[in-house]
Amino acid sequence: MNIDLTFPVAPFGLEPLRSFALVPVDGADGLFTLVGTGTTDSGVTDPRLYLLDAAVHLPDYAPVLADDQAERIGLERAEEAMLLVVANPDAAGTTVNLLAPVVVNARTGVGAQFILEDQDLPIRAELAHS
Repeated sequence: MNIDLTFPVAPFGLEPLRSFALVPVDGADGLFTLVGTGTTDSGVTDPRLYLLDAAVHLPDYAPVLADDQAERIGLERAEEAMLLVVANPDAAGTTVNLLAPVVVNARTGVGAQFILEDQDLPIRAELAHS
């Protein structure tokens, strides 16, 4: 089932788009495609990003959002947050961006990509295969 998402601020590289669909990838638990409608400032039409559900693929990943970040998407409780990381597959494997997760308020469908401050997390972490 697709989930409609609204971003108060466009995700990095997808400006000016703010409406997206989070689409599960068939047969791949916890893997989604974030699909935008329209054209980005860089000229990409209907852009797509792969996102992994951190709860499924990175159970030890526990970044801390600043209060103002949580407020920006209306999070009232940590349990409302769906934590997703951008996945970049290539011939050598898959890396994930742990420094700038996409956080979705599961109650409202409002999301944002946040840069985590004062947290020593990599932009390109190799995804371990299980």
